[in-house]
Amino acid sequence: MTATATPRVTVGWHIDLEFEEDSHRTRAAALVRLSDGTEVRAHGYASRHPSDEDQQRVGEEIAGARALNELAMKLLTKAHEEIDEASGRTSYPLT
Repeated sequence: MTATATPRVTVGWHIDLEFEEDSHRTRAAALVRLSDGTEVRAHGYASRHPSDEDQQRVGEEIAGARALNELAMKLLTKAHEEIDEASGRTSYPLT
């Protein structure tokens, strides 16, 4: 008896990050479109202290990282809810 190999499927996600900035604050908006057409959105913020140098890139990195962190938590929550729905029971949160 020979085992049949499970075919591999390659799936890719593209995450879009957009930034809005003023002289003291950076806002990041993250969006990922999943293979089922679902969109998950998240936001992150960074504020520059008045005594800090104006480093636009640093504000983007902080705000972007915070948006991606929120996006990750939303994806974990979504997966947890889907596991519960499919199994018909309540499981431990995925964190």
